[in-house]
Amino acid sequence: MSEVRLVIDGKELSAQENMTILEAARQIGIEIPTLCHSPDLIPSGNCRVCVVELKGSRTLVGSCHTPVANGMVIRTQTPQVLSVRRATIELLMAGHTGECVTDEDTHACDLRHLADQLEGGAPRFLMRKPRWYPIEEYNPYVRRDMSQCVLCRKCIGACREIAGKNIYGIAYRGFAAKVVVDFDDALTTETCKDCGICIDYCPTGALSKPPTRGQEK
Repeated sequence: MSEVRLVIDGKELSAQENMTILEAARQIGIEIPTLCHSPDLIPSGNCRVCVVELKGSRTLVGSCHTPVANGMVIRTQTPQVLSVRRATIELLMAGHTGECVTDEDTHACDLRHLADQLEGGAPRFLMRKPRWYPIEEYNPYVRRDMSQCVLCRKCIGACREIAGKNIYGIAYRGFAAKVVVDFDDALTTETCKDCGICIDYCPTGALSKPPTRGQEK
């Protein structure tokens, strides 16, 4: 595999040509925040939290799915980059429910952690009609609270790429978009049995283990 030369935040480096900007940056100790990304899954670039500035590009690019190329000059901490990341997190927080949105001392999910790291604070944006779905506890292995979902699609990737199943998908459009099972059916034991891999990849607590008998919900 051949190597390419590029510059990230003023640091020159060599990287394998099949690497992404995110991987190359982490190789030299430069951390770029991510939400929908996992090294175990095929990059999707859904959340846009990992955007960086690429010289010559008219728009910011997602570092998790953009491959490196020879001569690239990348900046990860410009005012524009930080502003877009904060706005993205605030928009995601505005459509996310849970204690972590209103209580800064509650660090229950990765989204709240990112908001703290980027000093986003409470979201400036308010949803006219916040997403709300009833909590689903039909399955003894997975509890679904889709009101907390931010459509990162990591559960879809984990189910397909790691578990080798095809249980989850996206239905509807725009603000009504939702991660669903089949035709927006309940997740029952007939559909999913003793796996729970999706729980490990959910960054917001939308998917969790059901409480055992005697525990508070």
